[in-house]
Amino acid sequence: MARLFLFLFVAHVALAAAALISCLTPEKTEIRALPRAVWILLILFVPLLGPAAYFWVGRPVRPDARPVVERPRPLAPEDDPEFLRSLEAEQARQDREMFQRWEEDLRRREGDLRRQAGEQESDVRRPAGEQPRGDATPES
Repeated sequence: MARLFLFLFVAHVALAAAALISCLTPEKTEIRALPRAVWILLILFVPLLGPAAYFWVGRPVRPDARPVVERPRPLAPEDDPEFLRSLEAEQARQDREMFQRWEEDLRRREGDLRRQAGEQESDVRRPAGEQPRGDATPES
């Protein structure tokens, strides 16, 4: 029985403290049903029922406590199909540009290798000690 009284006492003190803070915080005109002084007396002198009645009837209605109107959720970038298409198009453009640079580099390297191979081949066919001529036409 003593535990029950201790529990009720602690509950009354906690609830009364929360109700007093809630009652003293808003403007006088925001408190409903009774004047602020009456609510304070009820909270202090009517155990458990005074604070409970204040929270149930007297506490002001806050604007954020009203029902929330459901708004469409904005799409995150990864959920937006148009954004994803633009990313794919940009990536495809970058891939094409990179592929073109690789092809140009490959052609340039192949050309360099062919020139080097042609020079080496002409050096191999030329007899020893003979100098390459400036013109390619045979002498008649």
